[in-house]
Amino acid sequence: MNYDVVDALISPEERLNVLSRIEVSKLLDSSQGLYTIFRNCSLAVLNSGNYLDDGKELLERYQSFDIRVLPMERGIKLEVKGAPASAFVDGQMIKGINEHLFAVLRDVVYVGEKIINIPELDLNKSEGITNAVFHILRNAEILRPQIDPRLVVCWGGHSISRTEYDYSKDVGYELGLRGLDICTGCGPGAMKGPMKGATIGHAKQRLYEGRYLGISEPGIIAAESPNPIVNDLVIMPDIEKRLEAFVRTGHGVVVFPGGVGTAEEILFILGVLLHPENQGIPFPLIMTGPAQSAEYFKEIDAFIVDTLGAEVRQYYQIIVDDPVRVAREMLAGVTHVRDFRTEHGDAYYFNWRLKIDHAFQQEFRPTHENMLGLELHKDQERHLLAANLRRAFSGIVAGNVKDEGIRAIEEHGLFEIRGDRTIMERLDALLASFVAQTRMKLEGEEYTPCYRIIK
Repeated sequence: MNYDVVDALISPEERLNVLSRIEVSKLLDSSQGLYTIFRNCSLAVLNSGNYLDDGKELLERYQSFDIRVLPMERGIKLEVKGAPASAFVDGQMIKGINEHLFAVLRDVVYVGEKIINIPELDLNKSEGITNAVFHILRNAEILRPQIDPRLVVCWGGHSISRTEYDYSKDVGYELGLRGLDICTGCGPGAMKGPMKGATIGHAKQRLYEGRYLGISEPGIIAAESPNPIVNDLVIMPDIEKRLEAFVRTGHGVVVFPGGVGTAEEILFILGVLLHPENQGIPFPLIMTGPAQSAEYFKEIDAFIVDTLGAEVRQYYQIIVDDPVRVAREMLAGVTHVRDFRTEHGDAYYFNWRLKIDHAFQQEFRPTHENMLGLELHKDQERHLLAANLRRAFSGIVAGNVKDEGIRAIEEHGLFEIRGDRTIMERLDALLASFVAQTRMKLEGEEYTPCYRIIK
């Protein structure tokens, strides 16, 4: 099938517009990994609005796409060839997409040139990884020290029903009315809905500086192109740093219905909160959805309790079909966060105090060997079990939507996941419920599992 494409020469709109000759040289060298990351992330941004949850298919659909940095006397321009035509109106690139495109350039260059070359940032150690996350966010001007805590991270699936999407908008609207900003994974579905609702809430309160922060990473962005409401986009190097960026910058989390990616996020935040050093640190976590999603949260709650223990319930609330209550509870939680940080002299804009175990920070590559070797048993501390369960879900996400994961499944067959029988039974039941509720793929698409559970 042929898709409409456009060739164009693009100038920056208030984003990165100066690069060194070395940086340009690396971006022009197609044999370098930096060029591939830049090209693939740029294509995902240009595909905004054309929802597709298959990174491999996007790259194959636009095989002729190319992007080049052109150094100019007064800055730089980008030359794009074979770009999705939907990114343009009457021959001009949509301004928001232009901003996202140069945000990709900014982050890819910064990580490639700075983060891996700063001796003090030892990415093999927990402290070094946290500092790398801080530097990337600061370079992207995400960290704003003169603002009271008000950033609510919203997680949830890209493949949700219309009722669930509308509900996420209602919650976003109520959050916006209360002056709270929104941060999501930047894609469609439950990542777009809260932002869309918040824009109306902010407009009614005449709040003209509303933030709609999207945080993505190269492996997932092709399957979850940034939605057009995002006014701050940042690309982290991998999923682990993306997750850390969420909890370091956010002041609370709202979880909407989703699939394996959402389960991965839930296990990440619960694993962090379960760490003994984080006892007493306030971090509001609310799971919510419309009445039709009650069964979804029942399954999630049962999985959490059966694997991590009933005591974990102290770290989250489940609120069904009540957007106003969600917003009020979150505002109260964020106010508690502000008071706690004020009392302890902590920064509002970056949660340095929160302990994130190295097990949550190490990049997990979802190979067949690594998936089979996961330690999924209860003979370990609960936060470490949460870390390994997160990795299992992360691998399934890769097999479902990421180019690298899809190709690995095609070449070597299904991922095999092995562990204690009770954990495997609960995992199997949860995944089966996701499939039955069509939460693995976009609505209308048939799902073929990328995994096999070994009990």
